[in-house]
Amino acid sequence: MAQCTTCGAYTKYEGGLCYTCYTKSKGRTADEEEEDAPTGGLSDREWTRRYNMIKGRIAETLVQELFLSLGYSVFRYGMENTIPAIMDLLRHVRSDVAMHIRRMPDFVVQNPKDNSVHFVEVKFRASGSFEEKDLQKDYPYDNALIVVVSKKHIKCISVPELRAGKAISPTCRNYLGSRKEFELDKETIKDFCVFAVMFFESVEDPKTK
Repeated sequence: MAQCTTCGAYTKYEGGLCYTCYTKSKGRTADEEEEDAPTGGLSDREWTRRYNMIKGRIAETLVQELFLSLGYSVFRYGMENTIPAIMDLLRHVRSDVAMHIRRMPDFVVQNPKDNSVHFVEVKFRASGSFEEKDLQKDYPYDNALIVVVSKKHIKCISVPELRAGKAISPTCRNYLGSRKEFELDKETIKDFCVFAVMFFESVEDPKTK
């Protein structure tokens, strides 16, 4: 995929600017440009948003199917799953309620061995890295587990661990199969890591503004 010639962010225009840099070069805001954009086709910003959303959904489905294959109960928790249109309705809303909805974890996962339940948030990171600053601001789910899908591994870290300064890195050993909360079969996880390689081999992390 092409990269912006100014900031390096992803763009669908080979040798061109991303949506943000393009609008800045014209002395306009992204919202002003989008309001005046002709119909037909996606704007660069909308294209990137949809691309990242689809990529995230693939990672979520991969993790969901992993847990289901091992007999776990998985319930989609995020409001976008129960009311699919709500995320589009809230795109430009900045209220506390809207922010709380956006920050809802992806899943509630129940361990069949002890019936314990856990909030699970799934993130795809081609770099294999995730740290506290990557959490949404004022993330309220202190008891959530963050499952990080990369091109090679599926790793996991808790929100308290992130806030204590720990992080997911390409070389760390925070593998999902090592989490005591789940006690998952490591060989099955390896099979799903193969799926991750197949789906994400050519994908890179977006550079956000």
